[in-house]
Amino acid sequence: MPAQGSQELLATLAAAGDEADTRIPVAIETPRGLLVACLRASGRPVFSIAPFSASRYRERHMVSRQKSDRQDVILLATILRADMALHRPLSADTRQAQALTVLARARQGAVWRVHRTGNELRSVLREYYPAFLELFAAQDGGGICREARATLAIAPAPPRRQTHPAADPHRPQA
Repeated sequence: MPAQGSQELLATLAAAGDEADTRIPVAIETPRGLLVACLRASGRPVFSIAPFSASRYRERHMVSRQKSDRQDVILLATILRADMALHRPLSADTRQAQALTVLARARQGAVWRVHRTGNELRSVLREYYPAFLELFAAQDGGGICREARATLAIAPAPPRRQTHPAADPHRPQA
């Protein structure tokens, strides 16, 4: 959520009577994300309502089962007004929990990048050097990335290009 959007949301809540000592509780269908972080940082209670639970409430309270953002806002507000005691607000995270979340997301991003890079490598090899893929198709398990790393580890290093001393930008000029 951009800073302007979060400021508009907080201003809307303030206009509705939100004050430092009596924060308006907020219900949302996800326990994480930038919006949730913004709401939690503002000190208000945030209730995460499971999408399945919201769906059951929708069936009970709405004639139309069609999902829309406007109806969902009204539904989530109704859930908190009627059944707030049945739901728990999200607890505050410790610094360690926040750090662990950051590390877990970074690891997940790295895993996705490895898979994406492996898929890109496989696609390029399929187009330009299919014999390489055929060689590793016969191998058992592992995946192309592990085999490619093993092959590159034993492959001879390509010769270094000789540059003219005057053309080397890293060499100090006399």
